[in-house]
Amino acid sequence: QVQLVESGGGLVQAGGSLRLSCEASGRTFSMYNMGWFRQAPGKERDFVTAINRSGGLTSYADSVKGRFTISRDNAKNTVYLQMNTLKPEDTAVYYCVADLATMTRHAYQWDYWGQGTQVTVSS
Repeated sequence: QVQLVESGGGLVQAGGSLRLSCEASGRTFSMYNMGWFRQAPGKERDFVTAINRSGGLTSYADSVKGRFTISRDNAKNTVYLQMNTLKPEDTAVYYCVADLATMTRHAYQWDYWGQGTQVTVSS
């Protein structure tokens, strides 16, 4: 079991930056693949990015590639999402996710989810 708590969301203007953090409980954080999904009102949760156990492999949705960067610090049990050049279409609730086996773009294949943090980007 792992518990995930996101932080760092807020309101920013288009073109601005924001860094989200996800702190995980437990003693086995390094065993989990980690990632971020986001959900806009009335839409399904969409894949944003993922990172493997060691941090050596990453994957990004086309919509955020070149603007967002995922990283992790296993010593701190924390995964980060650095978001630059934010656009209004990035507005969503952002969820931290974890899984022992998967690192996919399908939400249903991730076992553990945080509570979400709101990111709002104004025009």
